[in-house]
Amino acid sequence: MATTSGIPFPGAPAPESRPGSGTPASFEAALHELEELVQRMEGGTLTLEQSMDAYRRGAELVRQCREALADVQQQVRVLEGELLQPLEMPDRPVDE
Repeated sequence: MATTSGIPFPGAPAPESRPGSGTPASFEAALHELEELVQRMEGGTLTLEQSMDAYRRGAELVRQCREALADVQQQVRVLEGELLQPLEMPDRPVDE
């Protein structure tokens, strides 16, 4: 199975990741974990050490998401270059 920055392409079967357990199973899983981290940090209940760990994990998730998005953008550019070429019609008489 092909991956994007260590994150499988959408629709590919992969186990769900657990928060803080390395590389998320998908871009969506990484984004969900990041949202949960932000909520926990904004809740104000984390200790200083927990906040630092959450910040480190969040920074890693942001990096992984940015890499995945950059890879997908490149794939779109390639597809646009291959598929969105000017349509050349052969010269033929117009039916009357």
